[in-house]
Amino acid sequence: MIARSTGRWTGRVGRARGDPYRERGEGMDTAVGAGELARVHPDDLPDGLVIADHRGVVVCCNAAAARLTGTPAAEALGRPIERALPLEDQDGRPWWRLTDPYGGLATRTGQPERNLLLPGAREVLVSARYVRARPSGELLRLVVSLRGTEARQRIERGNAELIATVAHELRSPLTSVKGFTATLLARWERFTDEQKRLMLQTVDSDADRVTRLITELLDVSRIDSGRLEIRRQPVALGEAVRRRVDALVNNGQTADRFHLDIQEDLPNLWADPDKIDQVLVNLLENAVRHGSGRVTIEVHRAPATRTRQEGTAVTVSDEGPGIPEDAMQRVFTRFWRGSERGGTGLGLYIVKGIVEAHGGTVTVGRSTGGGARFRFILPAGTPAFLR
Repeated sequence: MIARSTGRWTGRVGRARGDPYRERGEGMDTAVGAGELARVHPDDLPDGLVIADHRGVVVCCNAAAARLTGTPAAEALGRPIERALPLEDQDGRPWWRLTDPYGGLATRTGQPERNLLLPGAREVLVSARYVRARPSGELLRLVVSLRGTEARQRIERGNAELIATVAHELRSPLTSVKGFTATLLARWERFTDEQKRLMLQTVDSDADRVTRLITELLDVSRIDSGRLEIRRQPVALGEAVRRRVDALVNNGQTADRFHLDIQEDLPNLWADPDKIDQVLVNLLENAVRHGSGRVTIEVHRAPATRTRQEGTAVTVSDEGPGIPEDAMQRVFTRFWRGSERGGTGLGLYIVKGIVEAHGGTVTVGRSTGGGARFRFILPAGTPAFLR
């Protein structure tokens, strides 16, 4: 937090004539606790900073502000704020004329962050602070903060992509559900019991797809906000793996497609069984859907290291084409898809969020057969509240 330790402003930046802060040792004082003061150079700030004095003349313009505005700091210094920083609102109206910081209401303390335009229709996020001699007193200093809009645009693109993905994934099962139910209601007597059963099974399967998508979206929201709840209890990880493989076999996969290597005497694991089951479902279905050949699942003890306590490691690998080296850094991001075989692109993002919420780690690599190899490690031990 930048604050004044004296009664006057001493900051002045002008790169064209060198760096006065380093030449004269000037800077901005910042309180760091217990009465200590540290000198902070305006160019060290990550956001743009423009400061005008009581006359509305620019006395400080840091490097970030010069980069965002395209105006060298030396040119901004000494100019009126409305000329050094010609901002407009979305309707093209001059922002300084609308806000009138020097002639407007003296009770105002600043302006909240808003999206404004620089010359050339360049967008920038702007907020302002009015520094007064006393409440409702004259304006001593106008402090303006500038930020680029790239981060906000990335969030907006991510939200738009999320909406598009959800709409696409919901359309197919809902169309099927609507079609079969409407057909059954209109022509119930014309179908045999076997035909009705087949239609209802399809509706039930599509309803499960919708439910799973909604669950994934809720999990993504909880992971992003840090609100993913973990309800720990003893988990037999080897048995959990066997159950998931049996479920895949019952759903049509051949038993010889899977090879299990489960070590005996695994360390005690306290975890959320539903969340761990979700991790296993995502990894195994990912291997079956996007890989080929035999899927190998290894469950072994992970010995303690200098940076990690003892735990249990689960490795899922296949014999498919694998993941390109340049894509491995993006595997656990939202909407990453390794092939065109469907899916929301959220499964591996959720896997990473669940494993890390348990205090574990997850990695991706290449298996000995050339396919993808996913490995996650969960720490062993009893929760503190049970010790």
